[in-house]
Amino acid sequence: MGYIRFILRVALLVTALLVCIPFYYIWRILRLPNPWPRTFLKIAAFACGARVKIIGVPIKRDVFFISNHLSWVDIVILGGHSGTAFVSKEEIGNWPIIGWLCRLNDTVFVSRSDRMGIARQINQLRDALEETWAITIFPEGTTTDGSTLLPFKAPLLKVLDPPPPGIMVQPIFLNYGEHAWEIGWTGEESAPSNAWRLLTRRGGFLVEVHFLEPFDPAHCSDRKEIAAEARRRIAEPLSASLGGKPIV
Repeated sequence: MGYIRFILRVALLVTALLVCIPFYYIWRILRLPNPWPRTFLKIAAFACGARVKIIGVPIKRDVFFISNHLSWVDIVILGGHSGTAFVSKEEIGNWPIIGWLCRLNDTVFVSRSDRMGIARQINQLRDALEETWAITIFPEGTTTDGSTLLPFKAPLLKVLDPPPPGIMVQPIFLNYGEHAWEIGWTGEESAPSNAWRLLTRRGGFLVEVHFLEPFDPAHCSDRKEIAAEARRRIAEPLSASLGGKPIV
């Protein structure tokens, strides 16, 4: 049955892609606001089994979302239900198919070694904001099993130092509940094996997307303070979901 579930889910993903891609380029040529990446990602989240519950009010535009991170499925969930683009490591842009799909969704690829390329990355960021009105960053830099929150890496927030005028930061807490250990992509597990596990699992899973209270990054002294404030706001509901376990 796992093979059958995998085939059906992949068939849905391929069909959605084949339908959305032509419309994406038509909208692009006509320079219209492009809903097709979001449409595809929402279908992809459904195909993966995600049943999404939105808690809180997301800011609609000129916003940086800062989120905890468990799996690649976080991206399709957040992209499909908020229309956000993402900041990602430069290496992912070179992955076959995945890199191309990321570019269709206006992903901003950040090089940790290219210190001279910050201006170019800022320009990419502004272009992505103009297109999607929202950018998401996963400042842990890797994924967890949902039972902890890793230190936020301030260098991943260099696009907010200084923040573009008028931009707000809204932290997001992704809560997979009892399914977190199943969904989480941790340890030495490869991306294909994690995808296989998700696409062959039986049934769906509920994920709560908590849009937390936003704050103005201009009130923070630097990106380290932005990272610390966002982490504090995410740690509070994470601790509550774990029965009051302290998040250090």
